[in-house]
Amino acid sequence: MVETNVLEIIRSIHKFTWGPPTLILLVGTGILLTFRLRGLQFRALWHSLYLGLIKRKEDETTEGDITHFQALMTALAATVGTGNIAGVATAIAEGGPGALFWMWITGLFGMATKYAEAVLAVKYRATDKSGFMSGGPMYYISKGLGWKWLGFAFSVFAALAAFGIGNIVQSNSVAVVINSNYAVIRPWMVGLVLFVATTLVLVGGIKSIGRTTAVIVPFMILLYVSASVVVLLLNVKAIPEVILLVISHAFTPTAAVGGFTGAAVSQAIRLGVARGVFSNESGLGSAPIAAAAAQTKNPVNQALVSMTQTFIDTIVVCSLTGFVILSTGAWKYGLTSSELTSAAFEQALPGHFGGIIVTISLIFFAYSTILGWSYYGEKSITYILGERSVVPYRILFCLMVFVGAVILEVELVWKLADIFNILMAFPNLIGLIFLSGIVAAETNKYFYKRTL
Repeated sequence: MVETNVLEIIRSIHKFTWGPPTLILLVGTGILLTFRLRGLQFRALWHSLYLGLIKRKEDETTEGDITHFQALMTALAATVGTGNIAGVATAIAEGGPGALFWMWITGLFGMATKYAEAVLAVKYRATDKSGFMSGGPMYYISKGLGWKWLGFAFSVFAALAAFGIGNIVQSNSVAVVINSNYAVIRPWMVGLVLFVATTLVLVGGIKSIGRTTAVIVPFMILLYVSASVVVLLLNVKAIPEVILLVISHAFTPTAAVGGFTGAAVSQAIRLGVARGVFSNESGLGSAPIAAAAAQTKNPVNQALVSMTQTFIDTIVVCSLTGFVILSTGAWKYGLTSSELTSAAFEQALPGHFGGIIVTISLIFFAYSTILGWSYYGEKSITYILGERSVVPYRILFCLMVFVGAVILEVELVWKLADIFNILMAFPNLIGLIFLSGIVAAETNKYFYKRTL
């Protein structure tokens, strides 16, 4: 009874915090920045991909802790997580196929948001007592706007959010999918393995995280994308129908299927935006913390690289998950979360190969996200309490990885994570709006020099 009441309270808070005003603020900030930057995310996309994935680092040694590529991989490690597998499935299950369309909209405008966050993060970053770079919304809000109280508020919310989106949700999703496929492996076993693996990397700080994610992230994305492409090739005739399904259901109510009640357009929008933001984190203010550690002379260089995170995460990986679920018809099975994605791959691929691919991908996605978010949380708590708080925070963070694995109420985990996300987004979005003129000025200066 108590658990039911708690869940109902959490549902009410979630519905309120993710209401129309929040959606307008999130997407509206992206639209504002898109106009102020004259559609930079579209006209400079290929140059951004070149800087991050091909060139990878500056031509000469510059201040910073990790390369462009390592900063991108650290941020991608945090963004490409269970949201790409379980989050997309949840959005489609609860909001219908149209939710995927609104994830695209969030992603396209979110690229401009992610770019602006990185510009400000590098511009206002500082060197801590240990000689490492520190930056992010808490710094550009405090330095750029002079609103130290709002920067402090962001740090508090980010430190809390790290336990949700970047910790409990990740280990919980891994435990659920492994236990559902291999009942002999209990959730506590999964939690223990993740606890040990996380602890081993966190001891080395950002340099260790950067090196580890630079190896894990390319492998895990290539594995998942390759498997998804195979499924879509096997169901290639269904792709045109899937596209029409996504677009039509984005603007009309979805008929009841698989035991779920019909989802109104507002539900598709709300779930699409919420899951999109959960996945790519544009507007949350998390990724610029990693961007601030990059070795770069110009804020725009790293911002262009950071912008590709959202493109890779949402436009590529989330789309592939959604298309696999819809093209196989698995979205009608009445499943949700990672179980739905696993069922879709199982149906398309022979034997149990599909389930194995999803399980392996989810493990890598979740583990890399835990590593990326551990750094975000660490920098946030350091801003609040100083460097003496780093070790206690790392210990607590690692312990919560285990706790997340043994939590049974999946809906509670996801709803709490969404609430923590939006709490940290509010201060960051306010900072981005008021500092958008500086972002535009830095951008214009950069591209003016390139044309000389």
